[in-house]
Amino acid sequence: MEILGATLRICVDDLEASVPFYERLAGGRALRFERGGVSVAAVGCFLLMSGPEADLEVLRKVSATIAVKDVEDAHRVLSELGARILAGPVGTPAGRTLIAMHPDGAVYEYVDRGSPTP
Repeated sequence: MEILGATLRICVDDLEASVPFYERLAGGRALRFERGGVSVAAVGCFLLMSGPEADLEVLRKVSATIAVKDVEDAHRVLSELGARILAGPVGTPAGRTLIAMHPDGAVYEYVDRGSPTP
């Protein structure tokens, strides 16, 4: 599995108010999408999320988002190493994703940029 980088996950109360700050900070435009009632804006290495508290409570349990070359390969390696796959792999507007719990209890999202789905 090839790890390409990591994204910081930030839950915000007001996505529209937060995005301009992070766009200026990261020097780029936000990629926006909705996921299960949660509004998301990806800006540089930041993933801003806003939505119902019940949904955000679950999202806060994921420590970080890790970009990988291929989620299927990550799935295989993580499983071989004893990680428990909690969700996925599934397609998103930004690529494929899965959520895994490492043997130490840490939870991470793994994403690739292949085969995005609307």
